[in-house]
Amino acid sequence: MAHDKQNREAIQKRLSRLNGQVQGVSRMVEDGRYCVDILNQTAAIRSALRAVERMLIEDHARSCMEDAIESGDQDRQRVMFREVVELLEKVRD
Repeated sequence: MAHDKQNREAIQKRLSRLNGQVQGVSRMVEDGRYCVDILNQTAAIRSALRAVERMLIEDHARSCMEDAIESGDQDRQRVMFREVVELLEKVRD
């Protein structure tokens, strides 16, 4: 199921901001900025990316998983559950 317009716009806005942050870090490296300053920025990028991941997981649970539950299709429900477990394992690291 597609993300609703509001979620899609919020996710796009955050990703655009992240893109700007990554470009800023690239300039910092190019300019030979202090390593700790660069590392602080990369930590901020990781945190912002985790926020995007949370939004996507919540959206998936609210739309795709809810549809699978309402469908009554147990195979589809199992697939969705396995997908979420795998995703959570990936984003945990």
